[in-house]
Amino acid sequence: MKFSGSYVAIVTPFNPDGSVNFDKLKELVKWHLAEGTDGIVALGTTGESSTMSHEEDDDVARCVIETVNGRIPVICGAGSNSTQTQLEKSRKYHDMGADGLLLITPYYNKANDEGMYRHFATVADAVDTPIILYNVPGRTGCAISPACCARLAKHPNVAGIKEASGNISYAAKIAKLLGDDFCMLSGNDDMIVPMMSLGASGVISVWANICPRQCHDLVAAYQAGDTAKARAIQLEYLDLINALFCEVNPIPVKEAMNQLGMGVGGYRLPLCEISGSGRETVRRALEVLR
Repeated sequence: MKFSGSYVAIVTPFNPDGSVNFDKLKELVKWHLAEGTDGIVALGTTGESSTMSHEEDDDVARCVIETVNGRIPVICGAGSNSTQTQLEKSRKYHDMGADGLLLITPYYNKANDEGMYRHFATVADAVDTPIILYNVPGRTGCAISPACCARLAKHPNVAGIKEASGNISYAAKIAKLLGDDFCMLSGNDDMIVPMMSLGASGVISVWANICPRQCHDLVAAYQAGDTAKARAIQLEYLDLINALFCEVNPIPVKEAMNQLGMGVGGYRLPLCEISGSGRETVRRALEVLR
């Protein structure tokens, strides 16, 4: 599968008691379908899977896959710093019918280049579901080297990379690997146009949680050759995008969604409510939507 377009890194809504709000999750998925979102990524960083049980992860993945019902691709975050755990989760989501698996680098324990390669190749060898590598060293403390990425790109079941380092020089090195069988998706909302200029086929977006239509239109405009329109959308919403990262993701985006009346609830520790100054930053930035 060639992953292309605007993929929302969907939040996981919680009830007041902290449990997953599956009714709201279904509502959000249906809204994204209506708003033109090209694909949904469940259980990513924005989905707070790091504070959810494996059983909750499974239930969220199942809920999103069943609600989408094949209308757009669903990518499930199956990553772990334990390769064995990552493999087990990947097999589950493969059996559920996920269209892709988002696999993160092994945070905390890290790895040398050979270990990094095997961390991903172990899953790629075991399941048929296409794999998206997830490079986000600011979160994990480790990165996929260009050499390791080049090895993985040759694997028939490694379909691409979510590049979220914010390092355009690194992205340019990865861009040399792109082709029909290996794509790059921007992992940074403030760099969608620059990343697409290097060959990225779209974005896995936090911003799309509140602006799905605008994010879709930005990517579609660039793909249609209207770089001026894509650039204009990128710059028009840049202050809002930056506000969504004024504190650690997904605190600001959930705050924004709640300010917009979307009722996605709170967080699980160690994430907690936004600061007063952060709340005001988000409030001011949302004026662009009014």
